[in-house]
Amino acid sequence: MPATERFFADIRGILADARKQAYASVNTVMVLAYWKIGQRIVEEELAGKGRADYGHYLIRNLAKQLGDEFGKGFSLANLKNCRQFFLTFPEFEKGYAVRSQLPWTHYRLIMRVENPQARDYYLHEAATHQWSSRQLERNLASHYYERLLVVPNPTDQPESLPDKLPTGEFIKDPYVLEFLDLPETGLYRESTLEAAIITKLQPFLLELGKGFSFVGRQFRISTETSHFYIDLVFYNYLLKCFVLIDLKTTKLKHQDIGQMDMYVRMFDDLKRGADDNPTLGIILCADKDDTVVRYSVLNDSQQLFASKYLNILPSEDELRRALEARHVLQITSNETGDMP
Repeated sequence: MPATERFFADIRGILADARKQAYASVNTVMVLAYWKIGQRIVEEELAGKGRADYGHYLIRNLAKQLGDEFGKGFSLANLKNCRQFFLTFPEFEKGYAVRSQLPWTHYRLIMRVENPQARDYYLHEAATHQWSSRQLERNLASHYYERLLVVPNPTDQPESLPDKLPTGEFIKDPYVLEFLDLPETGLYRESTLEAAIITKLQPFLLELGKGFSFVGRQFRISTETSHFYIDLVFYNYLLKCFVLIDLKTTKLKHQDIGQMDMYVRMFDDLKRGADDNPTLGIILCADKDDTVVRYSVLNDSQQLFASKYLNILPSEDELRRALEARHVLQITSNETGDMP
């Protein structure tokens, strides 16, 4: 690159970085300002709580006065959001230095989550992994937190990753694959599902979760006499292990479990590196029978998992039924002395 072009490129880079920092700084200041506005509104409401409809008229009149002076940014709806922001995160100012990483759009979404543990999880993950507002909205709509097999409390996590991470933190049930745009009926081949995943690999990696990288499709492992092909192979750099995925567009069968068990054993023997942890296998199926899961090697294996996938975003009722069924299976397994 000629010296003149490099000079102009350097200047453009300096200005671009400055704009980003200025935007982040303004956003940080405004998030705290919204919290303080919410705090002040609540304090004023408490002072006049004996008067009928005082809170309603207070915010409406405030919106009118601020709108005349500061513009549309302080509408009635936004002031109600400020009030809710303070009520949802009353201790926000104390942890402000940590939580200021997130923009106001993220807080508007997260503060509507009723479960406080889920809110903490979304705050932590959105800040740590720099989720866009679109990605956060999608994860909230698909109940990302509730679908994890093990739900950690991010406030209890040490700054550095422990030697052994809970595997269930990285495995979901069910997986939501609405972005593949596949028919809801499920009447399609496994090769169609695989091709759709490869075409939409980036959103699929986001749905898989943190730490996953793609290795290959129809990955061949060979013995002296036979060749076998695994649908999808990934590597998780946090778990430090390979993750095999077998796709099933039908209900889970015991033969599917035996096949994945063999794949995992073979992969550990033939492909696993000296520094890798044991390989994990996920059977991604359209449906599964809890009896098959309970009385198979899935029930006590730390390396094998069976998860349903959904072609559409689940409703609250659908998700609740799925989670209740999983909970019943865990209780039943524990009562028989087995670990789920």
